[in-house]
Amino acid sequence: MALLLAIESSCDETAAALIQNGRLLTHHLSSQLDHAQYGGVVPELASRLHQQQIIAVVEACFQDEGISPAQIDAVAVTQGPGLMGALWVGVSFAKAFALARNIPLIGVNHLEAHVLSHFLNETPPPFPFLCLTVSGGHTQIIIVKDFLNLEIIGETLDDAAGEAFDKGAKMLGLPYPGGPLIDRYATQGNPEAYAFPAPDLKDLKFSFSGLKTALLYFLKKQEKSPDFVANHLPDICASYQKAIIGGLIRNLAQAAERYGIQHLALAGGVSANSGLRQAFLALCKQKSYYPYLVSPAYCTDNAAMIGIAGWYKWQAGQVSGQDMMPFARVF
Repeated sequence: MALLLAIESSCDETAAALIQNGRLLTHHLSSQLDHAQYGGVVPELASRLHQQQIIAVVEACFQDEGISPAQIDAVAVTQGPGLMGALWVGVSFAKAFALARNIPLIGVNHLEAHVLSHFLNETPPPFPFLCLTVSGGHTQIIIVKDFLNLEIIGETLDDAAGEAFDKGAKMLGLPYPGGPLIDRYATQGNPEAYAFPAPDLKDLKFSFSGLKTALLYFLKKQEKSPDFVANHLPDICASYQKAIIGGLIRNLAQAAERYGIQHLALAGGVSANSGLRQAFLALCKQKSYYPYLVSPAYCTDNAAMIGIAGWYKWQAGQVSGQDMMPFARVF
């Protein structure tokens, strides 16, 4: 029985997982809460914390299953995109582990892993399916034709939806990470209270920079009323979130109609947003599409998704050499 060790260190989550014959055995994750005091992820701090935590999360996986490093048959690791220093910690660990045991090393694209996280579910979507991948750094619509055949048909021209959430939260004075807090306040507010402009949508592309600017100008108009934001925070969050989600769902609906695909999926950290999940399910119900959601535990960065993506690459013979380099961006 083949065992694969997976490592994730692309940003501020240090994670490890074990995959056996394409099935998740266990996974562990250590979140870096130290960044909250700075209002965002500090790359150098993230790298140092990964160094401190990576051995602990790997050993925790081994202890869960009562296995030793000698039993591992392959290692998968996030190659990118992400913070370069953070990626280097995971890649260096994986390289050393693979080299010491003379086993295959598999570099995994972080965004593809988010999409393939659906195959951690008992009932994954059939091919082909459309996946709306929404994270802090990326917003994409992807046709998933096979495990290793993914075609991007729509993406952001500037800011990602997750960035719009986080920077909007910062403008509202919410602590980091602010995106989930906007979602929490939005559940208590009226999404019709304020009219924020819909994101620019052209040919399945996204643009959220204008929406962020609209929020900034809106808040500047309220500067003479220092308690305005505090007194109206739920309504502001609900209205701002409605604009972001509306843009995401409209483009997904257009893509499904254009390509005639009825199986739709959500992935990425922002797919844990309750408002987005509700809007997604509402679209699928209205149009008689088949919806697929990932458990919230696998929406944000984790090693389980790296493991499942690495497993399919390994089975296809797509392994990396010791000269593998991490990459910060997708060009």
